[in-house]
Parts: sequence; C-alpha cells; structure tokens
Amino acid sequence: MAHPSQLGFQDAASPLMEELLHFHDHALMIVFLISTFVLYIIVAMVTTKLTDKYLVDSQEIEIIWTVLPAVILIMIALPSLRILYLMDEINDPHLTIKAVGHQWYWSYEYTDYEDLGFDSYMIPTQDLETGQFRLLEADHRMVVPLESPIRVLVSAEDVLHSWAVPSLGVKMDAVPGRLNQTAFITARPGVFYGQCSEICGANHSFMPIVVESVPLDYFEDWSFTVLQDS
Repeated sequence: MAHPSQLGFQDAASPLMEELLHFHDHALMIVFLISTFVLYIIVAMVTTKLTDKYLVDSQEIEIIWTVLPAVILIMIALPSLRILYLMDEINDPHLTIKAVGHQWYWSYEYTDYEDLGFDSYMIPTQDLETGQFRLLEADHRMVVPLESPIRVLVSAEDVLHSWAVPSLGVKMDAVPGRLNQTAFITARPGVFYGQCSEICGANHSFMPIVVESVPLDYFEDWSFTVLQDS
C-alpha cells in the first residue's frame, strides 16, 4: 500500500513485481551514469580545451560514440526481453478468474467453480469503517490462494477499462468483445489495492480493485461460504 511522501514503488507482493523493480533499478543506474558523463563533457567543454578539433574529430572518438550506445542498448534490451517473456508466460494455473469491467465497477467469475461470482463496488466514503481506505475499498474482494499461479481473464462490458494492481506487477487492458489474459503469484498474504488505469468515464476513479491473498485452507472455506450464500 502506498503511503504519504512515498518516492519509490510499492513493496513487491509477487515474484514478477520483484523482477520489475530490479529492472527499474538497473535501467535507472544506466541513465544516471549516462547523465553524469554527459554533464561532465559539457562542463569540460566550457572550462577546458576539450573542443580541440584533433580530439573531437578523431576516428577513435567516433568509434567510441558508435559502439558505446549499442552496448548500452543491449544491456537494457536483454533483461527487458526476459521480463516480457516472464509476463507473458502462463504455466498450469491453479485458478482462473474472469474480471469484467463495467461503468463503474468490476465483476469476478471463478471459472473453476460453478456459480461462484460477484460484483465488486467501491464502498462510499460515508460507509467506510475505521482503517479502510477512501476510494480504494470494495464491498467484495477478489480472494486468491497464497503462492498459487492465478490466471486472470480480463474483458469489458461497455468501454475500455484496465485491471491494474501495482504491488502485483499486473496491468491488463479490458476491451469489449475481447478476452485478454494475465497471471500472477502472490508471495505473501495481505490485501493489495489497484484501480482502473484507463480513463473510462465520469466515475473512472471510483472502480477500485482489491485482491486479498490468503492461505489455501482459508480460501476453500471462503469459497464454500460464498457458494452457500449465493
């Protein structure tokens, strides 16, 4: 969960988000080194005779500023392609959930269970209880088992939406008439919040996503209770 004055990302709650954080730090360090080097060259050109034509126009310098950017691009591209492959890989999911975006709420269908589904609406500010977060709490949470591969099928009923949970490293567009899929594994128990990341209308900011990760035994009890109540 984000907190006031936070500068970095939320704490990772899935292996995928940990990989994304590592790649972010890797790329940011490369950008920092490039910026420092360029700043040094600018200062040196202003304060010294670095602009000497025999230095600036030399063949060695041209080779360096041709080869070095290519090496930097490779250093960024290789880990980037690896993470893109991991994000697209879905192997033997233990549970499949269909998330459908509406104006302006989400509905969830647990496709491995018969008749297990519900709508998830934002809790109005006046109905919040102590400790709940404004604009982020939902009346029904998407409950998933801990440390289990979860596949989420994402679609929309009316306009474009986007199902996104930052701490899980998940963001998938919900397109009417199309079924997109994403996957994640929760590495720790807890409640993880997200919001629709597509400008989908007047109440765009009022359709939160709440994912609760619980042990398998608790999940089975929860699913049985929901089925009994439906």
